[in-house]
Amino acid sequence: MKVQVSELIVKYMERLGIDTIFGMPGAHILPVYDSLYNSSIQSVLAKHEQGAAFMACGYARASGKISACITTAGPGATNLVTGIANAYADKQPILIITGETPTYIFGKGGLQESSGEGDSINQCALFDSITRYNRVIERTDYLENVLNQTSKILLSDNSGPVLLSLPFNVQKEMVELDILDKIITRNKPATHLNGSQPSPQIQHFVDLLKDSNKPVIVSGYGCIKSGAQSLVTELSQSLNIPVTSSLKGKGTINECSELSLGSLGVTSSGYAFDYIVKQSDLVMVLGASFNERTSYLWNDKLLGDKNVIQVDINDEQLNKVYQADLTIHADIKHTLNSVMKKVEEQSLDKKQLENIHDFKNSYEDKANKDGNSIFQAEFSLVKAFFEKMNTHFPEGISVFDDNIIFAQNLLQVSTKNRFYPNSGVSSLGHAIPAAIGAQFSKQTTMFAIIGDGGFQMCCMEIMTAVNYEKPLNIILFNNGSMGLIRKNQVQSYNNRFIDCDFSNPDYKKLADAFGINHALIETDNDLETLFENTDFTTGINLIEIIIDKDAFPNYSSRR
Repeated sequence: MKVQVSELIVKYMERLGIDTIFGMPGAHILPVYDSLYNSSIQSVLAKHEQGAAFMACGYARASGKISACITTAGPGATNLVTGIANAYADKQPILIITGETPTYIFGKGGLQESSGEGDSINQCALFDSITRYNRVIERTDYLENVLNQTSKILLSDNSGPVLLSLPFNVQKEMVELDILDKIITRNKPATHLNGSQPSPQIQHFVDLLKDSNKPVIVSGYGCIKSGAQSLVTELSQSLNIPVTSSLKGKGTINECSELSLGSLGVTSSGYAFDYIVKQSDLVMVLGASFNERTSYLWNDKLLGDKNVIQVDINDEQLNKVYQADLTIHADIKHTLNSVMKKVEEQSLDKKQLENIHDFKNSYEDKANKDGNSIFQAEFSLVKAFFEKMNTHFPEGISVFDDNIIFAQNLLQVSTKNRFYPNSGVSSLGHAIPAAIGAQFSKQTTMFAIIGDGGFQMCCMEIMTAVNYEKPLNIILFNNGSMGLIRKNQVQSYNNRFIDCDFSNPDYKKLADAFGINHALIETDNDLETLFENTDFTTGINLIEIIIDKDAFPNYSSRR
C-alpha cells in the first residue's frame, strides 16, 4: 500500500508514541498538517514558533516521552532556534518537523527557501550545533535510513532534538507504507543496565561509604530521570546521610525531610556548601553535573579534600570538572539497587549525625547576624508567599520556574511535587509556554514562575492556554526591571544602569483582555485573600507580586 510521505511521517510519529505536536502551519508544511487532520495526534497552535518549541520542551520534561513541534520553512524554522537550543542543552527528545520549498526550485530564490543553495539560508548549518541529527530529506530512497537514525537518537539514554526538513514536493511523493515495519520505534530492553554492576566497583562504593564519618549525597536530575528518588531516600535514611540537590535535582528527596540540606548552588542559601566544605569527608555525586551554578563557579574548596564518588549514565559528565576517587558509568537506579543490597548484607552502621534542622537554623542565625542572609527584610512578602505555597500545596503540583532563585531556596519540593527550573540555556520566557506544554501531557495544578522581563517575551502564549482551556497559575514578580542585570550593574558596574529598567503595562487590564483572573499582591492580607479565594486547579490566574527593584538577593555571580 502506498501513501504520501506526509502521511508516512505522521504514522511514524504515532508509532513513536507522539500524541501531541506544537507549532504553526505555513504553506510549505501543509501536506503534513493535512495528514494530521485524521490522525490520533493533537496539533496545538502556538502564537510563536519559539513558544511551540518551549511547549514541546515542557511536554517532554513532564512526561518523559518524545515530544514534537512543527513549523514551515524559513522564519518558521529559524524562530525555533532558542527553544531547540534549550532542548539540546537539556537533552530533551524532541522531533522537529519543518517544511521546505520544492527541491526543483532550490537555488532559484524561492520564497522562504532555506536549502543552503545559492544565497538562501542553510537550515542544516543553522541547526547543526543544537540538534543531535538533522536532515533535509530531498529523496525518498533513503527515508528508511533517516527515520531509523532519528529513532536511535530519540530513544537513547543520551537523547536530544532531531530535525527533519521536508521539501514540499517530497511530502507529496508516494512511498510504500511497509517502510514503517523496518523502522525502530520502540526501545529494546537495555543489556548494559541489568541491575548488576561490576562487583568490584560496587564494593569500592560501599567500602568508601563504610570508612567515611560524614558522607553527603549530591543528587542531580539523573536521579529523577532514572526514577531513583525512593532509593536515594532509602540510602539516606538507612545510614543517616544528608542530601543536597542540584537545581534540576530539587525534589529527589522530600525537602521537608530531617536529612535535607536543600539545594546546592551559587544562588542557594549556603547550607549545603557550608556542610560539605566544613564537615563532610565523602561526597556521593549521583547524576549531577558540576556546572557553574552547582559548583559555585568551580570553587576548589567544595570537593578539594574529600573522597568523591560519581555515578552518571552519561560518561561525558564523569570527571568533567572534579576528579573522583570512584566513577561508575551506569544507570543510577540500578547502581543504588546494587549498593543497597551490599549495605544490607554487610550491615553498615548508621553515621553519627548532628541534627540537620538545628544546623540550618544555626547557619541562618549567623547569616542574619552578619548580614549575609540571601534574602533580607525587603523580600518578606516573597518569603511569605512561598510559605503559603508550602502549606497550601504540600503535594500534587508542578512548577516551571524562570526566576529560579526564590523557588530554589523557599519552595519545599517533595517527591510528590515536580519542579522544573529553567535550565538548558536559561532562556527567559520559557516558563509559561513550557508549563502550557506540560499540561497537554497530564493536567495538574500548574504554576509558572517568571519575572516581568521574561513575561513580556512570552505572554502572548497565555492565549494558547485560554484557547485550549489549560489551567495555569502565573506567578509574576513585578519590579519594573531586569533584576539580575540591575543587580550586576550595582555590584560590578558602579550603579551605571543601562537597559535594565522599563515601564510595565497594567497587568489587570492585560489579564482582562486575555479573559483570565488577576490578583495583585502588595501585602500579607493580599496573600490571605489569594489563598482563600483563588481556584488554582481549574482556573487561569495571573498573580502579580510587587517587589522593590533595588532589593537584591545576597549572592554574587561575579559578572
